[in-house]
Amino acid sequence: MRSSVGPPGDRPVPPALTDARRRVETARLLSRARASEGEARERYENEVVRLNMVVAGDVARRYHGRGIAEEDLDQVAYLGLIKAVRCFDPTLGDDFLSYAVPTLRGEIRRYFRDAGWTVRPPRSVQELQARVTAAEAELCQDLGRAPRPSEVAVHLDVPLALVLDSLNATGCFSPVSLDAPRAADEDTAAPHEHLGEVDPAFASTEARLAIQPLMGTLSPRDRRIIELRYFENRTQAQIGADVGVTQEQVSRLLTGILLKLRRSLAA
Repeated sequence: MRSSVGPPGDRPVPPALTDARRRVETARLLSRARASEGEARERYENEVVRLNMVVAGDVARRYHGRGIAEEDLDQVAYLGLIKAVRCFDPTLGDDFLSYAVPTLRGEIRRYFRDAGWTVRPPRSVQELQARVTAAEAELCQDLGRAPRPSEVAVHLDVPLALVLDSLNATGCFSPVSLDAPRAADEDTAAPHEHLGEVDPAFASTEARLAIQPLMGTLSPRDRRIIELRYFENRTQAQIGADVGVTQEQVSRLLTGILLKLRRSLAA
């Protein structure tokens, strides 16, 4: 099985199925995969991935619009789906989706935790989020349903309030701005409306100034990728066409480049 998966349009997928039919077919394929080895097992697992890509897409869409590129979140969800297929144990239950959906959410939340904080909550909340996500996936398979926060707290032996804080910290990824435009049905103007239009480049000014000295340390191709992605707002597909690599390679290259820049900034 490949370590990266593109969106559903990049490869053939089964025709649309009802949720009930998808669950039945998924259970059948996973049972065959568990009874097989080598290429046969991989083939069945790949079928499960393709069959449930629509589910991964649906989960990812719930996190769109929170400050991270939608295509990045979709990619994280597809990778989470592969992880769920590999880790699922049919002997503990035949409802794959009750295990997979929390796993996908966990991968997306972990990605937000690593790359998407706008307002950083206490470290205890950040660190607990990963444990809460893992506990949700484990309890989902044991209970056959989504666990309640109180059950997660007991499972992790932590205070319920801390679990609730971790679950509610999603808003820190993209908090509502105090300068957000007023609603259409409000008569009073927002404060910023008295100051003129907001320059769309203003929000990225500080980041541009911080990384400008570091751009010279990158190779011409890496520098071009950063410029296209963050200065020209190009999609990964457009970047790949410009520099001559695939969309999947762009995603991996961006991850490596950003890691290098973070280390340089920290130094």
